[in-house]
Amino acid sequence: MEFRFGVNMLASGERTHWQDRCRRAEDLGFDVVAVPDHIGMPAPFPSLVAAAEVTERVRLGTFVVNTAFHNPTLLARDVGTTDLLLDGRLELGLGTGYAREEFDAAELPFPGPGARLDHLERCLAVLREHYGERRLPPIVLGGQRDRMLRIAAREADVVGFTGVRFDRDGAAATLVGPSELDERVAFVRAEAGDRDPELNLLIQHVEITGDRASALENLSRYAPDRPVAELGEAPVLLVGTARQIADQLRAHRERFGFTYITVMDKDLDAFAGVIAELRR
Repeated sequence: MEFRFGVNMLASGERTHWQDRCRRAEDLGFDVVAVPDHIGMPAPFPSLVAAAEVTERVRLGTFVVNTAFHNPTLLARDVGTTDLLLDGRLELGLGTGYAREEFDAAELPFPGPGARLDHLERCLAVLREHYGERRLPPIVLGGQRDRMLRIAAREADVVGFTGVRFDRDGAAATLVGPSELDERVAFVRAEAGDRDPELNLLIQHVEITGDRASALENLSRYAPDRPVAELGEAPVLLVGTARQIADQLRAHRERFGFTYITVMDKDLDAFAGVIAELRR
């Protein structure tokens, strides 16, 4: 299966700068321009509408809406309106929210994981009611723990893996190694049954370099308790020449089944060479 490539963009409050970045992502060969939903950043749905004005080919997504911030009925209204304004290019990523500090900043209670997952399921149900016989935009759900992955396996068109584990307050993250990711992907496939959702991997860092060993040494901040050799095996850290990284992603596709790769805004330009390598 062919790859798809997305970039999770940090929308700028300045219209011209934001739209220029979206054009650039499309010109560099990305297939999806997505935006997160965090306190202190521009709102995702207006940002996508502005992106649609200056792009033609890319799909436009949320990566991901923090459903715990939203009333389900009002969220369904915003999704439906955005979907219409994007002429069907919307990809709807939904999550539960994970960072207590953001809830504190919004002066909202921080429910436990179970309550946040209940709310996510309620949002999905209301969205389906709102759309009725119309087709929903592709749904992206993902995570690391069992219940979230069960929901994703049952409901999502795309199941996303972050390759990190967060603590209960969302304040600290631990990199996931390849064996754990193997188990999580197998879990999703078993839960999905006859369904065959697309699998997405969110890359945490891309570095184009001819000195992979030194670059990995410098990345020890991602996992100071792990040997550098283990960092080199972390699926969400892509370090090396464009060709080496392309080979690494082909290996990920073969081993895990990842065909949809998303990188962070900071890695937009660095990853362009990898896209070119994979599409030769």
